[in-house]
Amino acid sequence: MHPSVPGEPRSSSIEPAALVRTEAAALEALAARLEGPMAADFARAVDLILHCGASHGRVVVTGMGKSGIIAQKIAATLSSTGSPALFLHPAEAVHGDVGVLMPGDVVIALSASGETEEILRLLATLKRKGDALISFCCNAQSTLAQASDVALDCSVAREACGLNLAPTASTTAMLALGDALAIAVSLCKGFRAEDFAELHPGGKLGKQLARVRDLMHSGEEVPVVAPQTPMSDVIYEMSSKKLGITTVQENGHLQGVISDGDLRRLLEREGGAALSKTAGEAMNPHPRTIAAGELAAKALAILEQRKITSLVVVDDNQRVEGVIHLHDLWGVEMI
Repeated sequence: MHPSVPGEPRSSSIEPAALVRTEAAALEALAARLEGPMAADFARAVDLILHCGASHGRVVVTGMGKSGIIAQKIAATLSSTGSPALFLHPAEAVHGDVGVLMPGDVVIALSASGETEEILRLLATLKRKGDALISFCCNAQSTLAQASDVALDCSVAREACGLNLAPTASTTAMLALGDALAIAVSLCKGFRAEDFAELHPGGKLGKQLARVRDLMHSGEEVPVVAPQTPMSDVIYEMSSKKLGITTVQENGHLQGVISDGDLRRLLEREGGAALSKTAGEAMNPHPRTIAAGELAAKALAILEQRKITSLVVVDDNQRVEGVIHLHDLWGVEMI
């Protein structure tokens, strides 16, 4: 053998595409089982989680090693799609953490062999508490699979590892099965974009699914003048509130809008005479508005299509609730 030279790629027979295809084949085989012999078991697992949620139980996901990492992701996916879930480390469980389990919970246990010692130690506690057990196993005859209320088959023809030892294709299958279970449950619950937004208030997802009411300026931040307000006071109000517009209101109801562009065009047309007009004479009486309950992404779409910078937010009776500005929507993507 010749030592490899630092900085040079090592010569090997590794074909990364073949490794990925091994995992893809495992997913195809899993999909075929879900469409055939495992369909009824999968439906039963969905029912157990739905029943658990209806009785205020939680889903507790557990696994050791690589399976434990997948279990944590499955718990996170369940929680973010409307099914309260948590991860329980099986080694810590037998040292007191098993106290987190409550009657009415559903436990999902991941073990490729079905013989993971730390998980098997939990079986007696689960049976005593009466909690339902769903297992992800590669061996239907294993101790864990046989003890489960529902055993879902994650078996693979081989691991992607060249030695057929490291959990690779099997953990990919477990992850896909966990995703399928979480999404199937959320669909049965009628989980909506609005529900997703409530569970993801931060970051890009939160802003993409935010409502106009969550981002708009309201109260004292809203520029307001009356129809009879002179233009000098209109200009002051627009400048002080810094939203590029002012609403023209009467008894809280929207009468029209004056924007920076409206003011500029008025001055170009009438020169100094523009300053003798009132807000009612200068306003746009038919501005585009939006409801507070609309998605922020819709507000962004209107602003971009109309090439304007602000929208007035009104209720069904044209009462002004706020103003949303283009700057408030930075980070929002149209959906």
